[in-house]
Amino acid sequence: MKRTKHFFGFLLAFLAIAFFTSMVGACPDCAAEGKIGAIVVDMQGDFTKMKDGSLAVAGTDEAFVKKVEDATKLLASHGFVIFGTQDWHPAEHVSFYINHEGKKPFELIEVNGKPQVLWPPHCVQGTENARILVDNNLFMAVVKKGKDPRYDSYSGFQDDGGAKTEMDKILKRNGIQKVVVYGIATDYCVKATAIDAKNAGFKVIVVEDLCKGVAPDTSKKAYKEMADAGVKVIKTLDLKEIRDF
Repeated sequence: MKRTKHFFGFLLAFLAIAFFTSMVGACPDCAAEGKIGAIVVDMQGDFTKMKDGSLAVAGTDEAFVKKVEDATKLLASHGFVIFGTQDWHPAEHVSFYINHEGKKPFELIEVNGKPQVLWPPHCVQGTENARILVDNNLFMAVVKKGKDPRYDSYSGFQDDGGAKTEMDKILKRNGIQKVVVYGIATDYCVKATAIDAKNAGFKVIVVEDLCKGVAPDTSKKAYKEMADAGVKVIKTLDLKEIRDF
């Protein structure tokens, strides 16, 4: 009887070690230093030329969208945990110029003591061009932002009124310690999400050629601001550089 107990004890221990080894082997990035996540920012129809979006960013054609999706699939295949952000505005959102009488797109006004860029209506809840274009099956979770009509929300972590999204809790719940951030737009939502991720205690890498910005000058400034905040900016997707950071 004792031999049987010892045998089963040995077998359970062996199986536990084998399971752990297989998990680490399948995901070399998920070992002692914690898992690596990716945050795919606002890859939605209204921000792309591919879908003739109302706020389409230059260079966001079908080739770019495919490039982002392929990169996301590659990261997922290497054990990275994929997350996303999604603008999800009510029709009466404060950032829409049509909700301010006599105003035009891209005017800068003041709302609640803060500067507010006025945008064409975009990513309205339940509309076709609010949908995420990257394969939704890749995502562990997608955080919707900009739901409060009173505040804009460039960051995936909080809106301009300071209300937190679920992003920080979701990342930490999944054991994420490092995140790769990319998407649209470099000078707004990518920048805000990356800097807030850094401020929340994560190591952050932004991949430049998986991002597109509204304007060259503001994008250049955004990369400097991210670097100054401690975000690592890399030109192209490099798994080794990401792991070593």
